[in-house]
Amino acid sequence: MRYGPGRAHQPRQLLTATLRSLTLALWRFARRFETRVLLLLAGVAGALWSFLEIAGEVAEDETSQVDSRIILLLREPGDLNDPIGSRSFEEAVRDVTALGGTTLVVMVTLVAVLAFAAHRKFAHAAVMGAAVLAAWASTDLTKLLYGRPRPDLVPHASYVYSHSFPSGHSSLAAAAYLTLAVLASSLTQRRSAKALAYLMAVAVLMAVGFSRVYLGVHWPSDVLAGWCLGAAWAMAAWIALRGLEARVSKP
Repeated sequence: MRYGPGRAHQPRQLLTATLRSLTLALWRFARRFETRVLLLLAGVAGALWSFLEIAGEVAEDETSQVDSRIILLLREPGDLNDPIGSRSFEEAVRDVTALGGTTLVVMVTLVAVLAFAAHRKFAHAAVMGAAVLAAWASTDLTKLLYGRPRPDLVPHASYVYSHSFPSGHSSLAAAAYLTLAVLASSLTQRRSAKALAYLMAVAVLMAVGFSRVYLGVHWPSDVLAGWCLGAAWAMAAWIALRGLEARVSKP
């Protein structure tokens, strides 16, 4: 029995229509506020889980070999007192590391909070301040909890006065600059502007993390844990912002 050309194409058309309907349904579901919150909650959980995994490895001293190798790779062969690169590069790295320091992060946070408040974006201002404060408090608490000594393989090229795990510069940089990127991108519909905000934030926090290892004041695992902790607070800030905005928009 033969079918006409129209009937032969019906199964394919039905499959295409079904796939298109499913794609649209998934897209609508992904665009819902509740779905985004769930995805971000999963991201927060993932970041915290990664942080705890690294903390567990550090507590069992299972990262020391990798940490040591990476630090030594950033030193001139035969001279542990001399980081690789020119003197001007070393000085530039010291400048970069200040971007994650408490003083500069506090200044950036205050400027951002005041700028948001001046434009009557009070939810943005509150979230910015709370995220950085939470990152600072949780970092200091974790340092006291683990009490990991600073690297002793090479001389420190920057003044240090606290424990090593996690890197405070890395966690503060991740929390402050990622949260600022989240808040700034929420005020624009342009994807290029959003992408630029996140790109700049990631570039800064990666540069700060590299600087801490390069200067010999942190183990690489300290930096990785700091990024996870700071990123978790930045994602929590996004959830808080959406929740506050949803509450304000209710009649």
